[in-house]
Amino acid sequence: MPLVKLIPSLKRVLLGRAMRSEQLGDTLLPKRLALPVFASDALSSNAYATEEILKVLALGGLAYIHFTPYIAAAVVVIYFIVVMSYRQNVHAYPSGGGDYEVVSTNLGQRAGVFVASALLIDYVLTVAVSISSAVANIASAIPGVADHAVGLAITLIAIITAMNLRGVRESGVAFAVPTYLFMFSVFLMIGVALWRYSQGDVMLAESASWKVRAEDTFSGAALIFLLARSFSSGTTALTGIEAISNGVPAFQKPKSKNAATTLAMLGAIAMTMFGGITWLAVQTQVKVTEHDDSLIGLPAGQHQKTVIAQIGSAVFEHFPIGFYLITATTALILALAANTAFNGFPVLGSILARDGFAPRQLHTRGDRLAFSNGIITLASLAIILVVIYQAKVGALIQLYILGVFVSFTLSQLGMIKHWTRYLKTEEDEKARRSMYTSRVINGIGFVMTGTVLIIVLATKFTHGAWIVCVMMPALYALMMSIRKHYDQVAQELRLPDDAKSTLPSRVHAVVTVSRVHKATWKAVAFARASRPAFLEAITVNVDQQATDELFAEWEKRKIPIPLRALDSPFREITRPIVEYVKSINPGDNDIVIVYVPEYVVGTFWERILHNQSALRLKARLHFIPGVIIASVPYVLESGELKQEQIENQAAGAARRGQPNSQKSESTLRDEFEQNK
Repeated sequence: MPLVKLIPSLKRVLLGRAMRSEQLGDTLLPKRLALPVFASDALSSNAYATEEILKVLALGGLAYIHFTPYIAAAVVVIYFIVVMSYRQNVHAYPSGGGDYEVVSTNLGQRAGVFVASALLIDYVLTVAVSISSAVANIASAIPGVADHAVGLAITLIAIITAMNLRGVRESGVAFAVPTYLFMFSVFLMIGVALWRYSQGDVMLAESASWKVRAEDTFSGAALIFLLARSFSSGTTALTGIEAISNGVPAFQKPKSKNAATTLAMLGAIAMTMFGGITWLAVQTQVKVTEHDDSLIGLPAGQHQKTVIAQIGSAVFEHFPIGFYLITATTALILALAANTAFNGFPVLGSILARDGFAPRQLHTRGDRLAFSNGIITLASLAIILVVIYQAKVGALIQLYILGVFVSFTLSQLGMIKHWTRYLKTEEDEKARRSMYTSRVINGIGFVMTGTVLIIVLATKFTHGAWIVCVMMPALYALMMSIRKHYDQVAQELRLPDDAKSTLPSRVHAVVTVSRVHKATWKAVAFARASRPAFLEAITVNVDQQATDELFAEWEKRKIPIPLRALDSPFREITRPIVEYVKSINPGDNDIVIVYVPEYVVGTFWERILHNQSALRLKARLHFIPGVIIASVPYVLESGELKQEQIENQAAGAARRGQPNSQKSESTLRDEFEQNK
């Protein structure tokens, strides 16, 4: 099967049939599907949040591990405060702009764009970190995987990208089972552990007897800094909370209520899992360090296993299936956690494109009503990060979380201003009490998330977070420059109030000619039919004999317009035509039309063989003021066959009563135009 026929069929198999615009309502999600779609990132963070706490504490040796429960408790408190704060957001701003809309409305557009830059960067990091962590968990069960981590990570990103291109609802159905299976396996592990402890069993991780080589001794201010750094690493558990506030439009009605309920469910489930995993890590005496050589007892040539894999091995000591279940579902949920970013990034990109801060292509929905360009952009950027950092979670995690807490903090400040503004005009006492309560919640959220932001910035800056500190202002500057460009173009195109439509004073028409054939004949006829004030044909003299033969044929055919030969001592074709067109120098109200004959072919390889000179010429002529380019197509036999095939395909789809089941009418027209 030719490639041109295979690609549409392959696209339909992978992505599904195209959907009508009016089917957008069919893609809305009930709570049972919205939870795995928007909360998979927040839930999956439990797979590595405890591990990140332990890694930092291990820098001081085993003596500091006893701080783990206290740090975990602080993370839980912050988590619930942020969840309560975002429940206010989804009720106040249900349109889907999330933190960007809250901050833009209350703190100004520039602050909103800065928050958007932080969120976009963090969405990319979410994909890179989640996928890399998934690969690390697979490697804990299958050691040989570690040598092919980058390739496997890229493959997983490609699979998730394809699933998201099929549409939000279909990806939700696909991801629901693995997400709920992960929750089941974690709660099963916690339940089995509680039962075994009640029976007096002792469960120890394989690293329980190993020693940790301390990097330094910490006391006083150094100890406080170590604990703060461990806490900031543990706050990775909070990533993904904001995704629900960005995705409110994807919920079924009542949207705000369903989104708020889903947030509450997420908080209860995620923190129960986080607390249980941390408790088990302490009870099983798991040892884990930032570098393998700091773990004394680790067999030579073996990489450290993840914390959750070690806990699973200890709890399911006599039930290997349980260990493989927890390992497999953890790897799967970490891979699918990237789906949260695949829902958040395209929607935010679409809103930014609507407001003029991002390329307008990001605002376009694809065949399956998903923001395809945003999905592909996110996947491409995540793959670049995975390759640069070789899918190493320890390196990527240092860049993580900073952007999230920038958006958390500014969003809560925006909500405080939101409630203050409404309190000035609200007279109903019951409504005022509710607003006061909401403002207090958001105020507490602002203080807590702002404090965490300072801690994260102070403790992670020299470990890689400085890169994000550079990237956020750079992306902000880029988005502001895009908006400036769109505003400038709009200003240039704006019609004055007294604008009047006037016809050109004169039209100078030029037909480009290489040989006398049917395509030339059609271009000349079309140019004459437009009745310009001045008309001539031009050719470029790169071969004197061929030029003489052309003039002889021109005279023989008695073509009723003059033919001019342009000298080209260096055998160029484009430059002499461009210079001649410039030399015509039309007046202020004159135009020059250049008629360019082109062949319409039916296959990809034929397009390579034809029209290349015409494409170069048109590219140069586009930049000359007062010049209009008219492509005059001549359909060759292969082009006619292609057109007939497209029309038959459209007619067949229409007979089946599904005019858009394969390709829309506009898609068919675009495909035919591309063959010119």
